Amino acid sequence: MNSNGLPVWAEIRLEALAWNLAQLKKALGGVGLMAVVKADGYGHGMEICAEELRRQGVEWFGVTGAEEGIRARAAVGPEARILLMRGVASVEVCDEVIVHGLTPVVWTRQQVEWMAAAARRRGVQAAVHLEIDTGMTRQGVPMREAAGMLGRLAESGMLRVEGVATHFASSEDVGAVQNAEQMREWARALEAVRKAGLKPEWAHAGSTSTVDAGAALVELGRLAASVGAKPMCRTGLGLYGYALLVAGGQSQVREALRPVMAWKTRVLDVYGVEKGARVGYSGTFVAERGMRLALLAIGYADGLRRELSNVGEVLIRGKRARIAGRISMDVTVVDVTGIAEAAVGDEAVILGEQGTERITADDHARIAGTIAYEILCGVSERVPRLVS
Repeated sequence: MNSNGLPVWAEIRLEALAWNLAQLKKALGGVGLMAVVKADGYGHGMEICAEELRRQGVEWFGVTGAEEGIRARAAVGPEARILLMRGVASVEVCDEVIVHGLTPVVWTRQQVEWMAAAARRRGVQAAVHLEIDTGMTRQGVPMREAAGMLGRLAESGMLRVEGVATHFASSEDVGAVQNAEQMREWARALEAVRKAGLKPEWAHAGSTSTVDAGAALVELGRLAASVGAKPMCRTGLGLYGYALLVAGGQSQVREALRPVMAWKTRVLDVYGVEKGARVGYSGTFVAERGMRLALLAIGYADGLRRELSNVGEVLIRGKRARIAGRISMDVTVVDVTGIAEAAVGDEAVILGEQGTERITADDHARIAGTIAYEILCGVSERVPRLVS
């Protein structure tokens, strides 16, 4: 039993983080790796993870915006590179970006003007990465406008195009037509970069799924070389021990990854109920016989998905205990009728291993109808992260 005294906590295993990084690097071959630590390190604690990844030699870190970038800078030191993957949202933030040595993605004329004006005020040349939309239709300059944007950047005396980027929409589906279409558009985009006379240091695309599927990595390297750039892939989920299932191909790393987070709580009470007792809000669980229940110090305010009500499980004393009734904001009831030794103070594992049993974010995601990304990012800020 853990003696930290906390009612609910998450254990962050740095050994697993380092292991996952090594697996991803091996699968990437000659393609570089950007460690994506946005969304508070996918719920794992950005500073905790970024510091360890920096110790392991990671150079590039991906965050959402300037606020996260400033936090990341304090964690990884002055020499690491930090990409703002959502760019800049206002003119006011651009000075902070330059002061803290952050590198924004840009794709609109306004963003370019904002960053150029801030660089002029500071008397520096600011590095930016141009994102080109090759078919995701979400973020990036459309291909029809790419040549004009490239020309504008080439003529700018205040901005240096250090990198060019795109994002693939279906990289976990090896046979998806969209993959081939986007790769052709990426080749066209890089040809436009070459014609504009720009010489980016980096050309980056893809995610953990790109690494896991493996099929696109050689082509990414070839295309980057066509403009004299180094290829890089932005990997997030895989660092934390998960990857989406690869369809139509063979997974390169998924089975080797180790979950970095174990999420645990504590048994507050153990009590008996008679047949017919209704448990929780709206009485959605009705005892079919005399039962023994345990009250856990965790609820949906901690990030435990309400969709797990009546169907999800936790681990207590190495055995599975099903959730009984609706998950409440701060507490959850589970059935421990078959766990005679269950007692107040016991650890209950929400995500992780206990004995020979294991529950993962993928398990929660299947029940909740979502993906592991959302489960991990949903672990709330009020849950302490402890390094183990």
